[in-house]
Amino acid sequence: MAPGNRKAPQRAESSESDYTLLEFQQDFPDDETCLVWLWNTRFNLGDDAAHCERCGEIRTFRRYAAKQQRQDWTCTACGLHVHPTAGTIFHKSSTSLALWFYAMYLMTSTRCGISAKQLERELGVTYKTAWRMFTLIRNELMAPDGKVLSGRVEMDETYVGGKPRASDKAKFSKSPAGRQSAAIAWLHDKKTTVFGMVERNNHILRDGKTKAEITRHGKIAAYVVPKNPQQSIVGHIAKQVASDTVIYTDDARIYDRLEGDGFTHRTINHSEGTYVSGAIHTQQIEGFWSLVKRGIDGTHHSVSPKWLQGYVNEYVWRYNHRGEGRSMFSQLLLRSAFPVR
Repeated sequence: MAPGNRKAPQRAESSESDYTLLEFQQDFPDDETCLVWLWNTRFNLGDDAAHCERCGEIRTFRRYAAKQQRQDWTCTACGLHVHPTAGTIFHKSSTSLALWFYAMYLMTSTRCGISAKQLERELGVTYKTAWRMFTLIRNELMAPDGKVLSGRVEMDETYVGGKPRASDKAKFSKSPAGRQSAAIAWLHDKKTTVFGMVERNNHILRDGKTKAEITRHGKIAAYVVPKNPQQSIVGHIAKQVASDTVIYTDDARIYDRLEGDGFTHRTINHSEGTYVSGAIHTQQIEGFWSLVKRGIDGTHHSVSPKWLQGYVNEYVWRYNHRGEGRSMFSQLLLRSAFPVR
């Protein structure tokens, strides 16, 4: 029986879960099931027929007994060996495919993330193995897709890093530029800047006659940027934001050029203590920053600038697929079945 077609265990009617651990274990109970799923997803056209690159046409493939850890499929005409894991994140990995699939299930079923130390305990692998698995999933499968944002888009930067030490605070009070200006200078110098853009959720009529509405969840994109981020931010905006978009930002000078670039720009003056003025605000992007920071602080505790983009990718992926339930895991799993970039 194909994964996903098995009878689901009973669950409470009030449960919000779309894909439970028991269902996952039924779908992918062992390494063999995972390997066959990869073969069927990548190559199998039905009845073990697949396109043979050497023959240049559709041929029958068979599996033969071998001593290697993961079996391959062999073309019955020319003997070409096809390995379902070749080119994927599983390539040359001695870790069980069932553990790889379980790691992806955990990353898509949790909302605040899961640490490599926790995965080490869950899977019984070494910390080095758990960290490598998560790094590949974040940087390869959850990498930004570069889709264009449109409609109403909020933009903002945030700063990720530790808190100032007592010695830093002492410098603030002695700075001739004033305590606040010195604190801002420390923020830019010591922390890592992350820039984000999010589409506002759109509420549209289910059809043209009724008042029933459905929500189109806005997508988000977020990138780690250099300490002098203007050129990088301008590049991300030009690449990923449609020209007829209405953009909402705070009063940071980095956004002053948006009007000149042809965008409709609405500004909320945070420096004056104003955070909402009608439809002008950046509350949605700030809500996402809160999710990222609470997740990093509570789960990972500390993330180095070198690897921060991967962690941001993970939170962006979950945010962009929120409300999709089981399909979140299915989409990530489908990405894993094909060669990485």
